[in-house]
Amino acid sequence: MSRVREQLARKNRIVIKIGSSSLVHSDTGRLDYVKLEKLVRFLCDLRNQGKDVILVSSGAIGVGAMTLGLVNRPKTTSLKQACAAVGQGQLMMTYQKLFSEYHQTSAQVLLTFDVITSEERRRNAINTFNELLQIGIIPVVNENDTVATEEIEFGDNDTLSAIVVALVKADCLVIMSDIDGLYTDDPHFDPNASLISEVPEITEELWTMAKGTATSLGTGGMTTKLKAASIATAVGADMAILNGERIEILPELFQGDDVGTVFHAHPELHFQLEEYVKKLEM
Repeated sequence: MSRVREQLARKNRIVIKIGSSSLVHSDTGRLDYVKLEKLVRFLCDLRNQGKDVILVSSGAIGVGAMTLGLVNRPKTTSLKQACAAVGQGQLMMTYQKLFSEYHQTSAQVLLTFDVITSEERRRNAINTFNELLQIGIIPVVNENDTVATEEIEFGDNDTLSAIVVALVKADCLVIMSDIDGLYTDDPHFDPNASLISEVPEITEELWTMAKGTATSLGTGGMTTKLKAASIATAVGADMAILNGERIEILPELFQGDDVGTVFHAHPELHFQLEEYVKKLEM
């Protein structure tokens, strides 16, 4: 067991992101309640250990599209927003029902990109998160797709989850994806690709290896996960990528087992949201 993996059991403020493809049955696009129940049960167990927990969940557009009977993911902004308006309520209702079965209260937090570009809104978001965590509530976070547009959006929930880590000063980020972790090449096409267990430092070579493939339901490929890792680790959080098809390996990660890919924290990089915003505006 490596030192970094051993320390995961001692993390106190944990952000877990789950993607759209990990929430649904691949053949129907409908919610997979077995996986959702396993996820919620684990989050509640973390909370019962006295840890602060935040869930960043995709899925609103996909759930809305299924409800509206759409065969393909919507293309236009207005239809995406309509699907999000329908799906977000249904998704949150499902989460609240599952959390309540374990006597845990959850709260919906919808963020837009200007939460990091506006100092006042950023401060309000930080205060809200801290207050919710202080009173033992698990925030369920998503981008507010109903009002976001291409010009003012996070673009993917991998980036959003890393921004949340920066806002709340979390010490661990876990991204549940449709792949086991970071590979030397895309394992969907290269049978010789090998899983990288730990990433001490994000190098140019890793950026080259990260080919931005996206799933049919989600928007983020491996490039977005490296981007999230570059933010989270610079805040001082270790980050892991796990396969969302196997929710049951979440406890294994926090027991120090060699699952997924773990990126080492680099707090000496001193990531600042203000500087990040300035770079985006250039």
